[in-house]
Amino acid sequence: MSIPLLRLLNANIRQQTSRCGSYKVTCAKVCAHANSRRCLLSNSSAADVSLDALYRIFTIPEAPDSTLGRIERHLSENLAGFLSDHIVAKEKPLHEIEEDFADSEIPEQPTFVSEHTDELLNKLVAHSVHTASPRFIGHMTSALPYFLLPLAKLMVGLNQNLVKIETSKAFTPLERQVLGMMHHLVYGEQEKFYQHWMHSAEHSLGAFCSGGTVANITALWVARNKLFAAQPGFAGVATEGLAAGLQHYGYKKACVMVSERGHYSLSKAADVLGIGRANLVAIATDKNNRMDIEALRKGCQQIADEGGRVMALVGIAGTTETGHIDPLEKMADVAAEIGAHFHVDAAWGGATLLSSTHRGLLQGIERADSVTIDAHKQMYVPMGAGMVLFRDPALVHAIEHHAEYVIRRGSKDLGSHTMEGSRPGMAMLVYSALHVMGRRGYQLLIDQSIDKAQAFSALIHQQPDFEVVTEPELCLLTYRYVPADIKEVLANANEEQMNRITPILNQLTKHVQKSQRESGNAFVSRTKLTPHQYFHQPSTVFRTVLANPLTTMQMLSEILEEQREIGENAPHTLHALYAEARDCGLLSG
Repeated sequence: MSIPLLRLLNANIRQQTSRCGSYKVTCAKVCAHANSRRCLLSNSSAADVSLDALYRIFTIPEAPDSTLGRIERHLSENLAGFLSDHIVAKEKPLHEIEEDFADSEIPEQPTFVSEHTDELLNKLVAHSVHTASPRFIGHMTSALPYFLLPLAKLMVGLNQNLVKIETSKAFTPLERQVLGMMHHLVYGEQEKFYQHWMHSAEHSLGAFCSGGTVANITALWVARNKLFAAQPGFAGVATEGLAAGLQHYGYKKACVMVSERGHYSLSKAADVLGIGRANLVAIATDKNNRMDIEALRKGCQQIADEGGRVMALVGIAGTTETGHIDPLEKMADVAAEIGAHFHVDAAWGGATLLSSTHRGLLQGIERADSVTIDAHKQMYVPMGAGMVLFRDPALVHAIEHHAEYVIRRGSKDLGSHTMEGSRPGMAMLVYSALHVMGRRGYQLLIDQSIDKAQAFSALIHQQPDFEVVTEPELCLLTYRYVPADIKEVLANANEEQMNRITPILNQLTKHVQKSQRESGNAFVSRTKLTPHQYFHQPSTVFRTVLANPLTTMQMLSEILEEQREIGENAPHTLHALYAEARDCGLLSG
């Protein structure tokens, strides 16, 4: 990776590569009460309420030597150091944290800003999660480039509301441009297409939203309204409701097909849109955790035989649990054959399109009617930057809403085509990230993350007491700890033996993951899969996401070593494991 790009993500990599155990709280350094400017203060020894004081907190910034001033300076100069100083490594039980937030009364009197900031540092920041740590490899949240912090402050200070041009002005065409850039990344239309549609008042190439959940709901909202469109004698599902739509079109039910690895947001969508969670049909996956196309065809035919209608097929480009990608090209074929809306949930994997090396993994996504992408995942912007893109700019007509006081007909207000009304200008941060890092910079980040995942898989394969459960296709993989002699005999275990041993291994995996998390040295998550090689027995596994460019192979080796140490020092579980292995004939004696 180029040196300039690394500097964008962290000006002081040495701070981040220290063990998480050094993340002790040193609030006293930053939170001295002396010289802190006191807001809501009327020349008295305690905070008081007055209009003059209230006016001042709207017009006068905190002094540079105040608590907030020092925090802001520390954040801008050394974010990694601030997080390391203020986030406690050893986990505090949640029930104890809840005690700090148990008061339901709104404070009657104001508090000095300095005192309130101290409280936040001690109660909130100290017990937050250090998602920027290169040893935090358990979830899809990573380090942020430094330049986004002051830009985010600028965005908050401008306080634009993207529902309407009157409250956002230049932010509206900027957001439309970002949607055009992402649409071009996915669909690759000619430039004249974007010049014609990007700023069209009556059309939209997509919508920004808070995240993948709202993006997926929006896509299926379009699919539902398109399927049950207005006809003579029927005003449309948006007006008359789903029951009337089913009756008018002669269907007993409307269904959405998704792999069994589909995100839980799709269940929410089925609920919210009225089709019912029972009609979100989970299709079996193959041994590589990709949708089984033959099972999909059979499922679609069964729905038709039952008098139902397939409303949409949902392909996953980067499953949450294993990071795998459905056969999108073949799914597009099926969708075309049966006339169903084809949506791709690429909340995680969509950024892979920025890599010319790996974008072929998503072959077929360009045939999707709609695509979800989360910029706050592998595009390294703050949380709250989801997108849904539509191949046809006219699709948004299916969900169009107007109101005289805010989103009038003929205006270019973005709110007429979005589920959410008031929204912040997150597109500004995506716009900046795309320009500051560029496609080639993103390619470096994507490529190194996939390379690192493959290298970590190779490292695990070299260990006598660990085994890879799912190989990485993107930068996500799963594995588990298994004592070496148990691992050796499991290679030849029959189904009954595997079924007896797996529950105890699940207990061991859970113990190792929980203990490592509580120690604060590192974090991997865990999930439960039904791997082909384990006779589909529900198996608890470690789940790692290697998106942070500051994570090194040395750190990954240390994480394995800590897991091994925890596993070897779990006598109760190990005793039960070996006893069961002997009892079922895997071990002698």
